[in-house]
Amino acid sequence: MSKKHYIIPIFVPHLGCPNDCVFCNQRKITGLSTNMTGRDVKNIVESFLKTIPKENTNIGLAFYGGSFTGIDKKIQKELISTANNYKKSGLIDSIRLSTRPDYIDDEILSYLRKMGVDTIELGVQSLDEKVLENSLRGHTSKDVYKAVKLIKKYEFKLGLQMMTGLPGDSLNKSLDTGIKIAKLKPNFTRIYPTLTVKETKLQKLYYEGKYKPFTLDETISLCSELLMLFELNNIEVIRIGLQNTENISTDKDVVAGPFHSSLRQLVESRVYRIILDEILKVFTDKTYETLVISANKKEINYIIGYKAKNTKYLKTKYGFKKINYIKSKLSKNIFYVETDGVKKKVNRYDIIKKYLQDKNLLLS
Repeated sequence: MSKKHYIIPIFVPHLGCPNDCVFCNQRKITGLSTNMTGRDVKNIVESFLKTIPKENTNIGLAFYGGSFTGIDKKIQKELISTANNYKKSGLIDSIRLSTRPDYIDDEILSYLRKMGVDTIELGVQSLDEKVLENSLRGHTSKDVYKAVKLIKKYEFKLGLQMMTGLPGDSLNKSLDTGIKIAKLKPNFTRIYPTLTVKETKLQKLYYEGKYKPFTLDETISLCSELLMLFELNNIEVIRIGLQNTENISTDKDVVAGPFHSSLRQLVESRVYRIILDEILKVFTDKTYETLVISANKKEINYIIGYKAKNTKYLKTKYGFKKINYIKSKLSKNIFYVETDGVKKKVNRYDIIKKYLQDKNLLLS
């Protein structure tokens, strides 16, 4: 039996950040405004451990928000030492932190290795110089490449975060950043479509008409291609979109941008729509009565689509009067499509590869 994974989140909003990026208001994004202490870490860990089963679990502690390696060294040591005490005692299994690419060097990484850190996430956001400049990131793409090389040298697990729709960004620029990230071969990625949040420089630019966010449909289409790109290159996408909080919603602190509470589902569903379109192209010469799709029971909802949007789309485009879905124990990567007595076995990876190849999105 595989172990169940749990994450104990520790938020250090804006600690260690040297400047305010145009999109950033960590207090709004995390819902927190207080600084973090070692005692706070201890209290949070103890509280979570009371709720996590002791058997067959893998527990990770993750420092989110801010730039951990830019924190005052005394505070940094206090936080990381507290976490490492729990790791050394066997109560947690791993430690993860997030930071900026320009806050990585040999001294920092050597220290983190000694203190039990396993995973480092870099806030890359973009690998386009103009987008980085417009977003007031304060670092260049060269800093990213240098940091990635060092992190791999010290054998940390590597995560790379990217944002889409930043000032000066375009769909092609975001795809190019995705390709460059895939070439760096991180263990995992996060994709954060840019939201215009209250009390940020981006809000001012938006109200002045100097910034136009990507639409929700543009974002879904873009993120579906990024998801396929990363999936084909064995890079796990562990999040798409900011986590919903009391503040992060369209009736609270999100002023504009492609916010949706089920963004991941919308993106996963769009991937299946793309795959089905690739398969059903050959069935456009006449109207078919029924389409039958057999797939892994965990994938059926994505195939059907959010609020059955894929079902409606397929009926409208191809003229199917009825679509039947059969839940099975098939692998996630294999499903069957049957219509008019013709049954076709579909390999998800093969279709994705062909689609990306046609779009010139395969790694060279």
